[in-house]
Amino acid sequence: MAERAVARVAPPVVAAILALLVWEGLVRALAVPLYLLPPPSVIAATAVDSGGVLFRGTCTTGLAAGAGFALSAVLGTLFAVVLSASRGLERALYPYTVVLQTVPIVAIAPLLVLWFGPGPRAVTVAAFIVSVFPVVANALTGLQSVDPALRDLFRLYGAGRWRTLATLSLPSALPHIFTGLRVAAGLAVIGAVVGEMVAGYAEDAPGLGILVMTAYKQLQTDLLFASVLGSTALGVALFGLVGLVGDRLLRRWHASAQSDPTWGAARRCIGRRETRHSGLP
Repeated sequence: MAERAVARVAPPVVAAILALLVWEGLVRALAVPLYLLPPPSVIAATAVDSGGVLFRGTCTTGLAAGAGFALSAVLGTLFAVVLSASRGLERALYPYTVVLQTVPIVAIAPLLVLWFGPGPRAVTVAAFIVSVFPVVANALTGLQSVDPALRDLFRLYGAGRWRTLATLSLPSALPHIFTGLRVAAGLAVIGAVVGEMVAGYAEDAPGLGILVMTAYKQLQTDLLFASVLGSTALGVALFGLVGLVGDRLLRRWHASAQSDPTWGAARRCIGRRETRHSGLP
């Protein structure tokens, strides 16, 4: 187990170290000005010196991104369930989710400020708008990809719509749902950072988007890089958290069903139906 983990982690770590060494050497050998491209050592020193500001900014952006992601996870999944229940609703409403995805968040961010006011609420809505589409798209694909034979089996043994949804459709769609959530996790951070550039405000704890804009205007390229790395770390952390939860949940579903969760649910449904017909308590 440990050897496999090392074998998986070692190649990207070695590649990153080599890339940083090449970056450091080229910048110093070519005497590139710091405001154009600072070397990694200067960026690291700035990150340490500004650690408090970066930490507070990461927390501020993380709260907005997390709230937007949570909204997209809940509302996006519920919306996909509604669309999967009716082909007419899907044809009528799904195109608008595509339109929502294609609208540039920078273009509508000023509207979010007018509607929700500057600050966390507008930033949270920006994160939600950017991240909801992959949740809807993947959840809808998963709900519509259930084996028709299993649906017929559930119908044959008297399972109602809600029981079929809870014990067949949603368990079958879980891999697709978590694929969408992984994509949405990174997009939520992007939406929050972009939203902060327009809708954020700097009080005691400016977000990473405001730090990026401030560093850019003051030509503090080292702080700009450090802020970008902070947002990257935040996105990776949220992605990893969703992946961890998904792996554990999917493993539990498969363990409870002994093989595939949908077949396990079908067996349980059939067992209850046969018990009722046999007259046994």
